[in-house]
Amino acid sequence: MKPSTVRVRFAPSPTGLMHLGSVRIALFNFLFARHYNGTFILRIEDTDLERNFDPGGAIIMEDLGWLGLSYQEGPIVGGPDAPYEQSKRGALYQEKLTELIQKNSVYRCFCTVEELDRKRTRQIASKQPPRYDRTCLKLTQKQLDENLLNNVPFIWRYQIPAGTIQITDLSRGNVSFDLSNFSDFPLTREDGSFTFLFVNCVDDILMKISHVIRGEDHLSNTANQVVLYRAFDKEVPLFWHMPIICNPEGKKLSKRDFGFSLRDLRQAGFLPEAVCNYLAIIGGSFEQEVMTLQELSKAIDFKHIHTASTIKYDLEKLRWMNHQWIMRMDIPTLTDAILPFLIASYPQAANLDRITIEKLVSSISKEIHTLKDASTALHYFFESPLITKEKLLEHISPENLEICLTIIQEKKKLLSKPEDFIKEVKQAAATKNVPTKALFATLRLLIAGSAHGASLHDMITLLGADEITKRLSVKI
Repeated sequence: MKPSTVRVRFAPSPTGLMHLGSVRIALFNFLFARHYNGTFILRIEDTDLERNFDPGGAIIMEDLGWLGLSYQEGPIVGGPDAPYEQSKRGALYQEKLTELIQKNSVYRCFCTVEELDRKRTRQIASKQPPRYDRTCLKLTQKQLDENLLNNVPFIWRYQIPAGTIQITDLSRGNVSFDLSNFSDFPLTREDGSFTFLFVNCVDDILMKISHVIRGEDHLSNTANQVVLYRAFDKEVPLFWHMPIICNPEGKKLSKRDFGFSLRDLRQAGFLPEAVCNYLAIIGGSFEQEVMTLQELSKAIDFKHIHTASTIKYDLEKLRWMNHQWIMRMDIPTLTDAILPFLIASYPQAANLDRITIEKLVSSISKEIHTLKDASTALHYFFESPLITKEKLLEHISPENLEICLTIIQEKKKLLSKPEDFIKEVKQAAATKNVPTKALFATLRLLIAGSAHGASLHDMITLLGADEITKRLSVKI
């Protein structure tokens, strides 16, 4: 395969926020292009103007930038096939439609939506496959002329030929389609706009797309689009229909599932490196799992692609991956990433000096799994906990608790020297046969309201002896 021949595209519709399925498709198009030193193209499929949620695909482009998935051709950056927004390419689609009209490959269909629905209902009731019955293909010239004279709305349909067609899918090998199972499909809508299936195919032809990498749910579109490739006498690209991402129950990931939207993950404090890394390795097997985009583009074996219809989304694995990437970050960079989350929870954090902020971040950097976790982990620094004896007893037995509280009161005068304080309380606990775990849990609960979190030394140092003394002196 010549590197220069590899041209792939990500063609999202701006009718909603980017979801994980779309992100994974974009990611693998990007990685495939990088693997073969080819071209990654962004094309905005915005012909459905009524449903456009993101005019011009601005949010999509911002999301791709955040993920680090840079494209070589597309909106803003331009390219030889500009414009890359389908809403601006109407003349090109009309030209291709005219070509099909001249070849007598298409015909006008005057059937209303209501008529089509009634036919479909009857076919299903008769246990027949629901297909268009070619009513309008059988119209006489007189009937056709009368409809046009009376301005009866119509669409253009492509007349499916007889026979079978075959495609090459990178994961399935050769796939055949019996065209008798397919209906004559629409190329336009009543308002004159063009259908997704038609413009998608025309753009792939004009942009010389070599490999169409998209979701399994588009497999049914492939036969119709290959028919169009043949109608235009163009070489059919190779395909890769990727597995659908499902939730742990095996159902297609939906808006009810956390992480369905990329914005969910961004707002929860997931890193772009972790999101890409996770989506690249799920469904596969890798000796090394934590990898950069460059490493992933080399590690994935695109010549031997595993076949699967679905893959399961595992939030805990994603959290683990995010934790790995957080631990890779240096403290200044991690601080920059965490600070917006901290300020959102505790506005006073904006007034802290940089040295203090970095010390706080450093103290919890090995504990957190998302950037947002930092707000919970550092809650103790901004607000004193409201601790009760009942809360303490959830973690420590009554007999150990009384001894721990006594030791703490006896030794709190040493808090100005955290190392000495921790050494002395540990020794006292050992003398009285109290587990160090119980002692430290008591201290953490009194100081931070949680039995887990930053080290005691860090908390005492960051809060200072006076504040710690105050918290340890609360009557239980």
